[in-house]
Amino acid sequence: MPTPHDELSAFATALAARLPGTWTTSHALIDNYDPSAPFRVWDDGHVLWGATGYSRTVDVAFLDGPDSQQLVVFARPPVGCGNEFLVAPMEPTGFKPHQVDTVDEPNGIVVPGDPPRAAADVTRRVLPRYHAALKTVHHNARTQPEPPHRQPAPEPAQTLTLTWYPDGVVGAPFKSVPKDAHDVLYICHFQYRPHEAAFALPASYSRAERANFLHATVRLLTAQGIGVNFRHATPVTPAVAAAHLLTATATPAAQRR
Repeated sequence: MPTPHDELSAFATALAARLPGTWTTSHALIDNYDPSAPFRVWDDGHVLWGATGYSRTVDVAFLDGPDSQQLVVFARPPVGCGNEFLVAPMEPTGFKPHQVDTVDEPNGIVVPGDPPRAAADVTRRVLPRYHAALKTVHHNARTQPEPPHRQPAPEPAQTLTLTWYPDGVVGAPFKSVPKDAHDVLYICHFQYRPHEAAFALPASYSRAERANFLHATVRLLTAQGIGVNFRHATPVTPAVAAAHLLTATATPAAQRR
């Protein structure tokens, strides 16, 4: 009586002989299948679920075809329940993650244990999607050789440093404020206080109002190419800073209620 391994081997060999182009077969026992390693089924649906249905080892057949194509074949779990197999493309190797991860998985299919019918299904339903996905990966490799890391902004020609003072006022000494920032500060409810020689956002505004004004200040100034920094007039411990942050984020929600 043939073993499940013998049945898989015979099926994979017969399937490879009927696919377009030249395909060769190899076999492996994969212990404790992990979707992320050591081989990656290029599927996010039924076949991946089927592969994870094995509790200990996976007896697989690999089909290597033209243009570095590779399919994986294994018995549909639970083994012995029906004469069906799972066939899926393998995720291509030799590429960077950002070139592959953005491509939709071509996915595999369930095929009957009859090699001619299985080959027809794979040729019609799997290979076209597989070819298209590989084409996209190769395109990404040509056009996106490096990951799309976010680049830093250019250094601003002018910078405004706003200071949090112990009395709750946010402000800056007049002489340190770029002239191009004056109108924005007035629009965002800062006041010029001659006796303090400073622009100041009064502490009489609520925490939520000051947060909105400061957000608008930063947005408008940075849009003009003016950098904005924040400093505390006196050092603040991490615990106190965290408490202020929690209060600031909770206040608007409380007011909405």
